[in-house]
Parts: sequence; structure tokens; C-alpha cells
Amino acid sequence: MLILTLTLFVALLVLLGSGVWVAFSLLGLGWIALSQFTSIPTGDVMASDLWGASYSWELTALPMFIWMGEILFRSRLASDMFAGLSPWMQRIPGRLLHTNVVGCGLFAAVSGSSAATCATMGRMTLPELTRRGYDEQLVIGTLAGSATLGLLIPPSIILIVYGVATDQSIARLFMAGVLPGVLLSGLFAAYLMVWAWRYPKKIPAAEAALPWRKRLRHSRRLIPLLALILGVIGSIYAGLASPTEAAAVGVVLSLLLARMQGCMDRRVFHDALMGAVRTSCMIAFILAGASFLTAAMGFTGLPSDLAAWIGTLGLSPVMLLAALTVLFILLGCFLDGISVVVLTTSILLPMIETAGIDLIWFGIYLVIVVEMSQITPPIGFNLFVLQGITGRNILSIARAALPFFFLMMLGVVLIGLFPAIVTYLPSAMGNR
Repeated sequence: MLILTLTLFVALLVLLGSGVWVAFSLLGLGWIALSQFTSIPTGDVMASDLWGASYSWELTALPMFIWMGEILFRSRLASDMFAGLSPWMQRIPGRLLHTNVVGCGLFAAVSGSSAATCATMGRMTLPELTRRGYDEQLVIGTLAGSATLGLLIPPSIILIVYGVATDQSIARLFMAGVLPGVLLSGLFAAYLMVWAWRYPKKIPAAEAALPWRKRLRHSRRLIPLLALILGVIGSIYAGLASPTEAAAVGVVLSLLLARMQGCMDRRVFHDALMGAVRTSCMIAFILAGASFLTAAMGFTGLPSDLAAWIGTLGLSPVMLLAALTVLFILLGCFLDGISVVVLTTSILLPMIETAGIDLIWFGIYLVIVVEMSQITPPIGFNLFVLQGITGRNILSIARAALPFFFLMMLGVVLIGLFPAIVTYLPSAMGNR
């Protein structure tokens, strides 16, 4: 087993370091494991496993949610959100900085993507807030941290990937991500308030308060977005639709919304569709490679032996999660979030189950830790997005995002101390 582990580890480093796509790196690892360490017919296993990984009904929701996010990314949703939210933020400590937190949370609830959330909100709020005199470093940090909510708040693409990889209910995973997403948003908002109280001179003076009638008039721009969120998430929670059916409804509603805004034409439709196809194919290839690697690992017996070895160490669940947190953060420095999930679940699942950790809870924990890796160099996707928008050095952006990294770490501690934050809504669904 030691020789197998070292061989696969070195092979992984060589494949990824040489620039081979993650999907083909996973296929290569599985091929090496089966052909060199078992007598199983490698080609037969690969053919059947790749086919089995390609027709999952649950996986159908993935391209639909990605397409929905691509459509809304090209609509006026972000500008409408800013106009609807800003009149209500003027009297809160931190003022319009909260539009990044609330706006990212709302956009995350319809895009499912951290990078799309960061790019959309960053292009709109960053120049506007810096023009009004807000501290650019804090604006960038707020965007970097809050955009990671796109991985957690449903419909989350990475939760679909985790659900398919671990055979867990995607609907329950979606519901499990709601309260932790609210928790992280609350921590970010609290930090902004404390920062504003400590550095009041760095916050521009409040603008003249609008009458209630004008505030409500501005807030009408939020109605289509809130209706879309309610239609997608509410139908899943109420048991009226599966995640796949809700995704189809979301695509139709987003097309209608973009059409009503006058943003939908042939070019936009084509760009959104092709963007969804490219992203979906990339994720599908990674999942197929991960499925083959999972089968290969099962034939070699490595995961069960590794779980048994860790069991002999006598680690408590807390110590195990602490060690895994360090591992995931390190992996996230070099791989994107989806790759981290599919690369590790097949190996870690036996030991997680042996430790008695709820797999729904573990999925949310994993996503939050992966969120942290989105703002850690050298491969922090949100850092790259903000670098493209601002032109600033990536280490400078990473420093701006550092407080939000620690806030997400606090979020991990809180869901560990109070697991009901994660498990309450899924358990309240009953058999739906």
C-alpha cells in the first residue's frame, strides 16, 4: 500500500505539474492503479464507469443551473440589485459596503458560481464604491470574500458535484447550505460594522435619506430576482420539484427575466448557451475521471486500508476535521474547488463514515473550506477575477481578502459547535 500511495502521489504531481487537464490526470491515476497494482481488466472498467458516470439524472441539474447563471450574468440583474439595495444601506455602519455582501448573497442564490458572482458584482460595485470614496482595499476584500457564497448558497454547482460523487440527496444538500450561507453573510456584515466604528473617517458621509415611497420604488427592481429565488429554492423545499426540475424552471424564468429587461437577443442567447456548454463539459469530464478513479481505488483497497490506518491513530472527529481542514486549504492553493471535491471524496469517504460524521454536514463543511481556498494564492479563482478587474497585484488582493478568510474559518468552527445550523432544514424536509 505504501508503494501504491507513493506511486499515485508522484504520478499526480507529475500530471498536474505538466499541465495535463484535471480530468485526464484523474483518468491516468486510475489507469496506473488498475493496470499496475491489480489484475482487473482496466479498459472494461473504464468503459463501463465512464458510461455510468455520464447519464446520472441528478447530474442533469448541473448544466441547467450553469445556463441560468450565464443568462443572468448577461442581464441587468446586478445593476438592478445595487439600485434596489443602496437606499436601505445608508444608515447601517459601513453603509454601501453592505451592498457587496447582500448583493453577492442574492446573486449567489441564482448563479451557483463563485467566479460569476465575483465578476458580475465586481464590475458593477467596485468602480461605483471607489468613486464614492470607500476604501478600495476593503471593497476588494468584501467582494473576494462575499463572492465565495456562490459555492454555498443554493443552487450551488459544487454541492451538485458533491451529491453525485457521494450519492447524497442534492435537495437536502441545497437546504443544508441556506443557514450557513446566512451565517457567513452575517459574519461579513458584522465585520464591516466593527471596521466602520473603528475607522469612521474612512467611510463617506451618508447621503440624504430618501423618503419611504422612493425607497420602495427602488426596491421594486428586486422583485424579479426574489421571485426567481423563491421559485427555484421554494419549489425544492416544498417538495414540488426535484433539483433538476427546479433548474429547468429557473432557466425558463431567467430567459423571461432577461427578455423583459431587453437584454436577450440572439448573440446573448448564443453566448450564454456556449458558456454553459463549456463549463458543463469541463465539470462532466472531471466527474467522469473522478468516477473511474473511485472505482480504481475501490479495487486496490487503498481507501479502506487508509481509513483503517487512521482509525488506529485514535483521532477524535475534531482532530480529524482539523487535519482535513489543513489538507483542503493546501489542496485549494493549487486546484479549483470542484477538483478538490472529486479528487478527495473517494479516498476520504470511508474514514468520514467510520468517524460517524454526517455526510450532509461534511458536504457543507467541505464547501466552506473550499470557499476559503478561493481567496488563497497562488490558485485562488476569485483573486484572479479581481486582478483582472482591478489590475492590482494578486498578493495585494489576497491581503485584502485575509480578514474574510478568518471569518470563514470562524464559520467552520461555529457549524462544528452547532451542527444544527447545517442539519435543521434538511431534517425539517422529512421525506420530501
